[in-house]
Amino acid sequence: MLKSLAHKTVAGLAAAAFLVGTTFAASLPEGGSVEAEANTKGPVRIAFLSFQNNPFWKPVTEGAMAAKDYLANFDATLDYVDLGDELSAEAVVAGIEGALAQQYDGIVVVPIFDGTARIINEATAEGVPVFNIIAEGGVPSDRLAFIGQDALSAGRQIGEFIADRMDGDGKLGVITGYFGATQHTNRMNGAVDFLKEQHPNIEIVGPFENRDKAEVAYSLVQDMYTAHPDLEMVYVTAGGPFGAAKAVQDLGLTGKVGVVGFDHTPDNMQYLETGEMVGLLDQAPFQQAFDASVMLYNFIVAGQEPLAKVIEVEGNLLTPDALN
Repeated sequence: MLKSLAHKTVAGLAAAAFLVGTTFAASLPEGGSVEAEANTKGPVRIAFLSFQNNPFWKPVTEGAMAAKDYLANFDATLDYVDLGDELSAEAVVAGIEGALAQQYDGIVVVPIFDGTARIINEATAEGVPVFNIIAEGGVPSDRLAFIGQDALSAGRQIGEFIADRMDGDGKLGVITGYFGATQHTNRMNGAVDFLKEQHPNIEIVGPFENRDKAEVAYSLVQDMYTAHPDLEMVYVTAGGPFGAAKAVQDLGLTGKVGVVGFDHTPDNMQYLETGEMVGLLDQAPFQQAFDASVMLYNFIVAGQEPLAKVIEVEGNLLTPDALN
């Protein structure tokens, strides 16, 4: 859940909207928290820019598509733009440049990297508000707002969980997504810095980069175990943790080596059920995508500011015990 939405203090709680002289009620989808204001401005076009390189993006896409269907009731069009399967600042910049060239009224984007602030500032200066979701670079920008998880805090939460599982001793393998992604680095450092300070007997193996690919995580775990047969846990900071879990399963190490990571996707949950994954922290990607789109729409048609410049997502950490 979003902290700032806990008491549903969103404007636009009226169930009816008025469009072209017709009164109707548009229901929020399950997982959405923000209701749309009545549109008195006329047609609105929003570009939703996101990546597609691992199953995490499926609920992001579903949230965007739910916003598309919902906002269609308010004379607003949302177009999903696939930025590709390789995360980079260049892809984000090109995507925003394309949206500006096509004269969209607003942009929802997953910036992730440093090097994206400049184009976000340019869009804002041109009167096109930009709403960042999921992860953004460390350089401040003039974006309208950001919805996402505090990556350092999430990493520390994972670190505390790891320390408890390992009883403060043993070898931990660390696999991050992209070394240049601020969110991935902060998730990694949040855990690793905590462990180094509070549990120095936990030895860190890595970090290694899997570029969000499950097959790379699979190979990395095999290599780590070959070099460190006393490996006890593996922490995957971003995409592809189910690849690490499959490696544990295929090596016959279920119950001996545990994998911890992010996102309650079906690919990850199957290994939580069978015990290779021992912890999964969620970040509400559907809600981030949907709510950001509607808040951006509300800003465009009604000048309604988002609830905060930074809206934090609370993580829900699941373990196999919670499924029983």
